[in-house]
Amino acid sequence: MRVSKEVKLFLGPNHPGMHGNSSVHLYVEGDTVVRARLVPGFLHRGFEKLMERRGWMQNLALIPRICVPEPDINEMVYAMAAEALSGTEVPERAHWIRMIILELARIASHLMALGGVGGSTGLYTISHWTLADRDRILDIFEKITGARVYHMYIVPGGVRKDLPEGIESEILEFLDYIESRSDEFENLLLKNRIIRTRTEGLALLTREEALEIGVTGVGLRATGLPYDIRKIDPYAKYDSVVFDVPTATEGDAFARFTLKYYEMKQSIRILRQVLEKMPEGPVNAKISSGSALRWRVPEGTVYTHIESSRGEYGYFVVSDGGEKPYRINVRGASFPQGLYGVEKLLAGTRIEDVALWLTTMDFCPPEIDR
Repeated sequence: MRVSKEVKLFLGPNHPGMHGNSSVHLYVEGDTVVRARLVPGFLHRGFEKLMERRGWMQNLALIPRICVPEPDINEMVYAMAAEALSGTEVPERAHWIRMIILELARIASHLMALGGVGGSTGLYTISHWTLADRDRILDIFEKITGARVYHMYIVPGGVRKDLPEGIESEILEFLDYIESRSDEFENLLLKNRIIRTRTEGLALLTREEALEIGVTGVGLRATGLPYDIRKIDPYAKYDSVVFDVPTATEGDAFARFTLKYYEMKQSIRILRQVLEKMPEGPVNAKISSGSALRWRVPEGTVYTHIESSRGEYGYFVVSDGGEKPYRINVRGASFPQGLYGVEKLLAGTRIEDVALWLTTMDFCPPEIDR
């Protein structure tokens, strides 16, 4: 007679394999997960309700904190929503500068994600490489915005200030540097026999499953569907640059983080075009005749979305015409796979692969615990 005993294990919130302030409860038989449940709530914030209690401009200091690895996406969708409701026209140069910030942030986020693959497989060299290279991007951000992580730079009406003199050449120097590392990244990570053995066929996500629970980003593109908001609903000046949307058909962990690597190459391609095409001119529009802190946004409802490094990222914003947003709902890009995916798809995974499953599913807990 077969005897089995289900055991409950806790992964996080304080665990090297857990990303952010969250926990996954694993119910295992032997070495295999039979059930899993995400337990959010450790962040103790409630960003959406906090936003409804602050002025439109005061929220700029709060919203980047919803996703630490890629905070600028919050500034962008929030600004787009406020601009759509108020009818504010963003100056041409500000659109291009915003793309610089967003694509640098995408590369930084992808570097961190690739480092996470190394951390989950014991290949710590790649983690050290990618985090050091990400730091070079943070240096650029510091020079542009005055801050390394929370920039508060993209604001309703444009950007807070113009680019510092000479930063374009520093960005180009960084792009040359990161491109020069292609062979090293590919040999160490993408062609690594151990990494391929650990990730090929792992954490399979079919197109039907992705569409059913709402997965976008590389999770959906790894099933062969080239869904990218920058292409299907362009914002800023993405319709004025040429780039490809890498896809794969395997739908596994290897395909997902490989797409991130190739997307970095496309971001470099976009940035080179932006630096070449960006015009001179003003970088922000006046949004209020009085104090910006007393800005009243006209009554209305809007949904704005952009392509983050994890997929579609959106804000549904309602204004009643007052000095504060009446209601804001954040569509976190990793909400579907982080919440529904953990409970629906993690079963069947071996314990030693759980951290790798979470890493390659692109899971940012604050987007759920928002």
